[in-house]
Amino acid sequence: MGRHIRGIRPALLAGCLLLLPLILEGCTARRTAPYTYDWNQGFWTPLFHPDNLILFGLWLTVFIAVVSQFFGVVLGVFGALGKMAKAWPIRLIANVYIWFFRGTPLLVQIMLVYYGLLVTKIYPWPDLYIPILGFTIVSEIQAGIVALSVNEGAYMTEIVRAGILSIDPGQMEAAKSLGMTYGQAMRRIVLPQAARVIVPPLGNEFNNMLKTTSLLVILGGVPELYFTFSNKATQNFHPFEFFLACAVWYLLLTTIWSIIQGRIERRLAKGTAAGAAAAERGGFRERLLGLRGAGSSGLGGH
Repeated sequence: MGRHIRGIRPALLAGCLLLLPLILEGCTARRTAPYTYDWNQGFWTPLFHPDNLILFGLWLTVFIAVVSQFFGVVLGVFGALGKMAKAWPIRLIANVYIWFFRGTPLLVQIMLVYYGLLVTKIYPWPDLYIPILGFTIVSEIQAGIVALSVNEGAYMTEIVRAGILSIDPGQMEAAKSLGMTYGQAMRRIVLPQAARVIVPPLGNEFNNMLKTTSLLVILGGVPELYFTFSNKATQNFHPFEFFLACAVWYLLLTTIWSIIQGRIERRLAKGTAAGAAAAERGGFRERLLGLRGAGSSGLGGH
C-alpha cells in the first residue's frame, strides 16, 4: 500500500509540471489580448445618430423623472404639513414615512414595491392604458414611478418643511386676521413665498432623479436609457464605448436641466437683493459641478 502511494505522488507531480506551461500560456494570452475599440458603432453613432431604441429610452427616462418628481413634491408638501400638524397621530405617520424611506436603500424599495406587492397579491400591477395620451404604461414602469415618488417624497418633506419654516410666522397670523383658513393661508401666502427657498434644492433633487431612474434596470421591463445601453453593450461586447456614450447622454440631460434651473432661480430671485446676489454668484457652476462657496448651504439631498 505504501509503495503504491509513494509511486502515485511522483506521477501527480510530473503531470502538474506538464500542465503548468499550458496554464501559464493561457493566463498570459488572456492578459495580453488587445481590446479592439469600435468608436464608430459604440460611441459616435449612439450620440449623433441614435436609433429608435435610444431615443425611446431617452424619452422614457425624462418621462419617469418628471412624473416621479411631480408626485414626490406632492407627497413632500403633505409630509411637511403632516410633520407640522398639531394632531400627534398625523405627525407620527409623517415621521414614520420619512424614517422608513430615508433609512432604507432605494433599490430595496423598488424591489419591495414591485415584487413584494406582486407576489403577495396586495396589488398585481396591471398594465394601465391612458386614453388621453394614447399609450399603455406597463406594470414595471408603474412600480418604478411609485417607488421613486415615495422615496423622493420623504426627501422633499424636509425641503418643503424648511422652506415653510423660513417664512416669518407673522405672515400666517396676518392671513388668519384677514379671515383666511389655514389651508388658504398656506396656498396663497406661505407656500408662494417659500417657493424661493424650496426651488433650488428641488432643482437639485430633479437633477438627481434623472440619474436615479437607471436603478429601474433591476425590474427588467423598463427600457430607459441605461437599460438600452446595457443591452447594446452586452450584444456587441463593447462596454467601454457604449457606457461612455450613455454617460454623455446623462451629462447632456443634467446640463440642460441645470441651465433651466438657473433661469427659474433668477426669475424667483427678482425683487430680493439677497436672492438676486445668490442667483448670480456661481449658481450654474455650483449646480453643474456640485461646488459650494463659503456660506452656502443645502436644504436636502440623498
